[in-house]
Amino acid sequence: METFERRWDERRGRGDRGPRTTADEARDSYYGVPAVHGPHWNWLIIVYFFLGGIAGAAYAIAALSHLVGPAEDRRIVRAGRYLSLAALIPSPVLLILDLGRPERFLHMLRVVKLRSPMSVGTWGLTIFGGFSAVSALVQAAEDGLLGGGRLGRTVRAWPARGIGAAGAVPALFVAGYTGVLLAATAVPLWAKNALLMGPLFLSSAVSTATSAIALALAWDRGTGEETRHRLERLERVAMLAELGLLVASRVRLGETARPVTEGRTGALLRYGTVGAGLLLPLALQLARPLGLIRSPRILTTLASLLVLAGGLILRYAAVVGGRAAADDPRATFAYARAERDEGPPAS
Repeated sequence: METFERRWDERRGRGDRGPRTTADEARDSYYGVPAVHGPHWNWLIIVYFFLGGIAGAAYAIAALSHLVGPAEDRRIVRAGRYLSLAALIPSPVLLILDLGRPERFLHMLRVVKLRSPMSVGTWGLTIFGGFSAVSALVQAAEDGLLGGGRLGRTVRAWPARGIGAAGAVPALFVAGYTGVLLAATAVPLWAKNALLMGPLFLSSAVSTATSAIALALAWDRGTGEETRHRLERLERVAMLAELGLLVASRVRLGETARPVTEGRTGALLRYGTVGAGLLLPLALQLARPLGLIRSPRILTTLASLLVLAGGLILRYAAVVGGRAAADDPRATFAYARAERDEGPPAS
């Protein structure tokens, strides 16, 4: 086997010893036929990745604020609970519509396959959905939406802090597992960046969820300035983490990153996510103390909308770029050779 591989390498690197043969080209290009099956995903999954991340991160932010935040941060808790459920409700619908046979979606709940990211994700989303619905119900009872009768009194007596703390675990899982789901494939763009896909999607989920909560509270006169500042700091940390992970991913991917650095998709990621979705909102936050924008509400609204748009574009670029990488046999073989050369980890 080693002799065979060495002969192939010698033929590929023949240099001045003659032109590359048809066999050389075939080995690298697979006659232009994709060597792996690319994802069939379209906007249904892209929007699910976006909304699912917001739902999970918004719930976790609300739970954390309830556990350790001051009393004035209760508006964050309230907005996070409602936002989590609102973003979560369309998620299973989008997943079901994406199935080849949507009427068979219940088959996903018949078994638990711990080695299947899709099975684990389905159950994680189901468990998180229960927590999100219960927390939103508790919030509705606290807001008096369930009335003063027996139902309202019973729900208000539930341990909201404990429910939130327990639900934060599946919430964070849902917020970040989509990146892990992509990485658990043979698509070169995702597989080569397996270690960073989960953290990247999680940091983006936190930044978009924080922006969505800040947007919901931007024109609420009852929200204090300290609460707004805390949201802004969390948003800034998440955006900086996302920016750092994007840079690290670019370095790690090398030539494999071409589907998301070149052409229309590359321009969208570069100017839409990095430029308008991260750098510009960070600049707007820095402009607040300078007084360059007189209305903090307008600044918060603009920055939040930019971050949300950037998060959606990131998921679009990841899915569309993954399709392009799967359709390029050269990328597949380059990734396979790199994995072969690195070899298995030392025991």
